Amino acid sequence: MTNYTKLPAVLLLADGTVFHGKAAGKIGTTTGEICFNTGMTGYQEVFTDPSYYAQIMVATNAHIGNYGVSKEEVESDKIQIAGLVCKNYNINYSRKQADGSIQDYFQEQNIVAISDIDTRQLVRHIRDKGAMNAIISSEILDVETLRSKLADVPDMDGLELSSQVSTTETYTVGDENAALRVAVLDLGVKKNILRNFSDRGVFAKVYPAKTTYAEMEQDFQPNGFFISNGPGDPAAMPYAVETVKDILESGKPMFGICLGHQLLALANDIPTRKMFNGHRGLNHPVKNVIKNHCEVTSQNHGFGVVPEAVKASDKVEITHINLNDQSIEGIRVIGKNAFSVQYHPESSPGPHDSRYLFDDFVAMLK
Repeated sequence: MTNYTKLPAVLLLADGTVFHGKAAGKIGTTTGEICFNTGMTGYQEVFTDPSYYAQIMVATNAHIGNYGVSKEEVESDKIQIAGLVCKNYNINYSRKQADGSIQDYFQEQNIVAISDIDTRQLVRHIRDKGAMNAIISSEILDVETLRSKLADVPDMDGLELSSQVSTTETYTVGDENAALRVAVLDLGVKKNILRNFSDRGVFAKVYPAKTTYAEMEQDFQPNGFFISNGPGDPAAMPYAVETVKDILESGKPMFGICLGHQLLALANDIPTRKMFNGHRGLNHPVKNVIKNHCEVTSQNHGFGVVPEAVKASDKVEITHINLNDQSIEGIRVIGKNAFSVQYHPESSPGPHDSRYLFDDFVAMLK
């Protein structure tokens, strides 16, 4: 097992708050927008979710690394978070199915982390002050030097990131002889979304972020389209908004998750905005207002659609509401086979309350 030295490390927030801890992962420096995830399990799925690209993740669970890492539990081909902040960083793991330790995993992929932080205090601070940029370093301990480096980090507001995490080549998932075909616009798609399609007898072809509707239609003649999750500001993605508008014009079924939800709203003249603190965790209660039932959902987003604009729109209707803060969690386009949700029905390891949305989409395709 790789040596873990517990050298000193520093976390500096954009508002000047400083935390001192121990080095974890690679020795180095990293920057990004700091956010926190309240999930009690599934840390590897979080690390590899492309929606977390350019973000420093604070884990609220006390132990990270205790069940190791497994090649089977990734949502993309690499770690996507910019860095990790945690309380207890466990290099010894207790699961037979694991392939290795978190320390080996982070060192292989050049991920800088900091441990031995009072994450409860840190999360309360972020919750009260809002999302902001941060820097972690285990090689530079001088706060003034870190402050000057942090000043150069761009704000997430206005940042287009999906083209940086999207596939560069098309690829397919599932049985090519399947009766149903879905074109997937990859803005940072998670592997478990694609598994949910193949499990339902759907043959999916995944396209780079800036592929147009016409290119997908001509190449694949799909039964419908899926607009994926992904990182960054949806308002900085006019190319994707145009693609969604063209899909809506075609009349073919469309389903969007997370960033895809925000883009469907923008395509219907509903603006988005950066949230004071995003939703990130496995326990967000959402009401399906169509079926009048509650779902426990997995969420990861720092932007949302403007509720007042959704309520005033004559183009869409609300299908889902967040019961914590009344934010809009789902919409469908009036007179079209097009709908979206802000949360993650494919969530792995769970909860699985919302998997029916894939069945609804498949029914539309048929």
